[in-house]
Amino acid sequence: MAKPASPNVSTADRARWHLRFGWWSLLVFAGLGLTLEILHGFKVGAYLDVSNETRRLMWRLSHAHGALLGVVHIAYGLTVQSVTAITFSQTTSRSLVGASALLPTGFFLGGVSFYAGDPGVGVALVPVGAFLLLVALFRIARSL
Repeated sequence: MAKPASPNVSTADRARWHLRFGWWSLLVFAGLGLTLEILHGFKVGAYLDVSNETRRLMWRLSHAHGALLGVVHIAYGLTVQSVTAITFSQTTSRSLVGASALLPTGFFLGGVSFYAGDPGVGVALVPVGAFLLLVALFRIARSL
């Protein structure tokens, strides 16, 4: 995908960028959800065994957060398009993109390798992504 818009790009182009990002995110994370359903349907032990409960949880959280953040991008793009009073901010945009990358990736990596029921070190990305999401949501709410 293309980088977020530069300062000389119109607000409409920036909104379209977030709409594209959101729809592509939904496609990717719906695909992850379908993959998880296939693992479940074929009773794959690496996913379903009781000893892999942490993996199941982390991967489901990755799927859910990725899909939800895709919807947030779509909502943000539509908001920027339709609300004339809102001012587009690179900080808000980058925070939202960072959250969309770090949250699902952290959950996914936390389930790739785990230790005695605790997620792997990749889960350390999650708090950073969550903070970026809160920054973006605060800035969006404040700009309205």
